[in-house]
Amino acid sequence: MTGQITAEKRRGRLKIFFGYVPGAGKTCAMLDAARAEQKEGTQVVAGYIETHDRAETADRLRGLDLLPLMEISINGAIVREFDLDQAIRRRPELILLDELAHINAPGVRHKRRYQDVEELLRAGINVYTTINIEHIESVTDVVASITGIPVPERIPDSVFDRADQIEFVDIAPGDFIERLQKGRICPDEQLQQIYGEIYQPQKLIALREIALRYTADQLNRIALQFGEGAGAAGFYTKEHILVCLSSAMSSKKVIRTAARMAEALHGEFTALYVETSRTKELTLRNKSELRENLRLAEQLGAQIATVYGEDVPGHIAEYAKTSRVSKIVLGRSQHKSRLPTSSNFVDKLTAAAPTIDIYIIPDHETAAHPRIPLYARPPLLSLADTAKTLGILLVCTLIGLWFKVLGFSEANIITVYILGVLLDAMVTKGRLYSAATSILSVLVFNYFFTEPYFSLKAYDSGYPVTFVVMLAASFITSTLTLRVKEQARESAQKAYRTEVLLETSRKLQQAKDTPAIINETALQMLKLLDRSIIIYEVEGDELSEPLVYPKAGSAVEAERDTLEAEREVAEWVLRNNKRAGASTDTFSMARCLYHAVRSGDAVFAVAGIVMEQEEPLEVFEKSLMIAMLGECALALEKDKLSEQQKESTLQIRQEQLRANLLRGISHDLRTPLTSISGNAGILIGNSMVLSEDQKQELYSDIYDDSMWLINLVENLLSITRIDNGAVHLNFQAELLEEVIAEALLHVNRNKEDHVIRVLLEDELLMARMDSRLIIQVIINLVDNAIKYTGSGSHITLTARQEAGFVVVEVADDGPGISAEAKAKVFEMFYTADNVRGDGRRGLGLGLALCKSIIHAHGGHFEVQDHAPQGTVFRFTLLAEEVNVHE
Repeated sequence: MTGQITAEKRRGRLKIFFGYVPGAGKTCAMLDAARAEQKEGTQVVAGYIETHDRAETADRLRGLDLLPLMEISINGAIVREFDLDQAIRRRPELILLDELAHINAPGVRHKRRYQDVEELLRAGINVYTTINIEHIESVTDVVASITGIPVPERIPDSVFDRADQIEFVDIAPGDFIERLQKGRICPDEQLQQIYGEIYQPQKLIALREIALRYTADQLNRIALQFGEGAGAAGFYTKEHILVCLSSAMSSKKVIRTAARMAEALHGEFTALYVETSRTKELTLRNKSELRENLRLAEQLGAQIATVYGEDVPGHIAEYAKTSRVSKIVLGRSQHKSRLPTSSNFVDKLTAAAPTIDIYIIPDHETAAHPRIPLYARPPLLSLADTAKTLGILLVCTLIGLWFKVLGFSEANIITVYILGVLLDAMVTKGRLYSAATSILSVLVFNYFFTEPYFSLKAYDSGYPVTFVVMLAASFITSTLTLRVKEQARESAQKAYRTEVLLETSRKLQQAKDTPAIINETALQMLKLLDRSIIIYEVEGDELSEPLVYPKAGSAVEAERDTLEAEREVAEWVLRNNKRAGASTDTFSMARCLYHAVRSGDAVFAVAGIVMEQEEPLEVFEKSLMIAMLGECALALEKDKLSEQQKESTLQIRQEQLRANLLRGISHDLRTPLTSISGNAGILIGNSMVLSEDQKQELYSDIYDDSMWLINLVENLLSITRIDNGAVHLNFQAELLEEVIAEALLHVNRNKEDHVIRVLLEDELLMARMDSRLIIQVIINLVDNAIKYTGSGSHITLTARQEAGFVVVEVADDGPGISAEAKAKVFEMFYTADNVRGDGRRGLGLGLALCKSIIHAHGGHFEVQDHAPQGTVFRFTLLAEEVNVHE
């Protein structure tokens, strides 16, 4: 059965010591706070502290437990990094990690130190760490514009936002400059000079103001969270910020600006990318930039959305209206378009969404750099397309010459060439051949069909106009045809992907169990991504053996041993409920990209996509894959809940049976046992004074009660054996007449008070049965009729053959059974409220036993009313042919 892993209930607490400039004293403040915690009895471990050769920092580090660092060899040099696995194994109450934005060396599990911190927090370990304002992703470009130095070490704002406590370590600009000049920040004189040039007083004031404002925003956010947790009214806003993504390098600045805006306005944040037919033609560099921009937006808390179409402004406006966006943030490059346009992108967007605020973020950096080609240039010439183009021109020319012989006008010949241009646009790739066909059509028409013939000269003054109109018509026709081709290809692609998603949903709904759900999900992912898929099912708290679904021609199946080495990555995904592997910052050297199949905090499986020598997933492919995994998680959760419900239902049923059995033992068995013990006591104590008739009456009562108990126990044991499959049925062809006669010999001795008749359609009527069990069925039915009908009632047993079955009926003319009782009469321990002659109430096992026996024989058992009154119990058995041998 599929298991699940839930996140740690107790998450560690994160405290960030925040500053606006290196050397402000963040590490010293962190060490002082750690020493105070140590004095209070907290177990503190220094995971990684960077002293920068500062004596005051080294002095504060003495007396603290230092975690040994991991040593990694890179090109012969030894690099020391924080050892995450050792820290988790030791599990201290508090761990100190300097430089939160640090980039780890290759070979470490995570690319960034903040990811190490997140794993420590998930493990329930408290963390103290340090960071400067320049390392915050959303403001790094603003800080870089002040200092003039871009910073590669950055953390997503979401990491800072999730901090439980922020302590701003402040230092006055004058004090900082004084410390710098005394060498207390940088002992190296050369480094002091560089710092002095970068951190001038006016720049320090600006950085301090940014850091203070950012700290105030974060403290306000924390206060709001505590207010909500204490029961205060939740903050709600209708602000919704939409940033438009592209593959431009300047998009990073736009994304950061939009993130700051969303944070300041406490609004929703969405990043939208409009995929056109030319997206696949992007250069490798631009594809990489697009992926980086998408990842940055995701790190800054944006919800990623993708739409498709050629009208980019129109699609942005439509999405903004549908999603109730209040502000749109765009970027604008300083590069000028070579061709003037009457209506640029912003004008179109403003016209399409006049009620939405639009913010334009200029990019001053790209103007100083050469423009990078946006799209990869496909081969200009193709032998196949060249042959098609020349063939179409030849055919059009031959048709034109034929039309000329027939005396058709030049207009008809021009139509033929325009038709040829349209056909060429349909059968060739790219715009080059359509444009060439348009120009060549005019030249060929001029050469063959205008005077003077076989010359490019034209005597008629109207011909130039004809040529221009023909060329324009050809260009327009080819352009429209190419656009229709692109839209058709785009529609087919969207339809295919949508069909895959709908098919996945349908197949998951039809899957009957967990293996079927996982199999269907893997097959649909293989169909969508055309990449080999690996699935690890979660069993209990561990991963099962991997299920490999290789794509056609893949060698994944033959490399199971290699993939088994990556099991560590899948187990990390299971424990942390986060993606990892190729194209991520965690286990980035892995061959596969691993995602958790999860619903909330519950992980039901881990899915791996083989990425070796494959391009990263496209935006839409990634979104569809996540949707598939979400559908799979819901299906697995539903299946698990169904299993739990079945177990609960079975447990409730067992408890109900137990309660009914105890009720029967405590009440219904007490009556006959009391009667037996009482009658036996009378016989023992008064046998000398009792007459023989009185003794016989007491003997008879003891016998009746004993037989009632024996039948009760036999029924209980029989139904238990049948339900457990412990009874071996001995099927043989038996005469119904003999079986019924044998059963009537063992029915209740009160049968003499009733009229019992047997009516058989044929004396040689035979059925396939285990005779001893069918005899017990007939005994139970006749006994019920005797017990629940008055003295002198008529009980009729009939048997006949119908459609390959023998139908046996036991009918009486007693008071009958109510409609409510008919629905429950075959349930175990159910007893109707009919009054019995002896005043007893049975356990309700007889009819349940009969039904089990008949079903074991492959027959049907039912109860109906008997006209004009009474009840009919009817069951069927497989008929057997009679072979008479004389």
